[in-house]
Amino acid sequence: MSPLEPLHVLFLCVQNSARSQMAEGLARAMAPAGVRVSSAGSAPAQVRPQAVAVLAELGLDISAQRSKAVAEIDTETVDLVITLCAEEVCPVFPGPVRRLHWPLPDPAREGSLEAFRAVRDEIRRRLKELWPSGDVQPQ
Repeated sequence: MSPLEPLHVLFLCVQNSARSQMAEGLARAMAPAGVRVSSAGSAPAQVRPQAVAVLAELGLDISAQRSKAVAEIDTETVDLVITLCAEEVCPVFPGPVRRLHWPLPDPAREGSLEAFRAVRDEIRRRLKELWPSGDVQPQ
């Protein structure tokens, strides 16, 4: 692992129910060994069943993941924050961390599996750019 690779990546969106949950599941499968992955939201809800379903299509089980508030995350351990909000105001994460913004539409607005698949595939593509040697390895 190079010194520039983050050791703890946090994905943020509003409800921590779709985009950030899928990003967490995909990143856990794609990140190099030793990288910790979390997700949270400013107004946590429940993990969307469509998010669970479209990751299951790739052999990934995120059914045990739960929506978490940003306040539940230890700010001292996070190296990189990736916000996923597009049409809403993203949560603020305090502290001196590296930040990326991946504005992706909330698939829960449409609710269809196709919308969730499109966002899943875009997150996977972007994670592949972050970790070129990584790809989905079923859990």
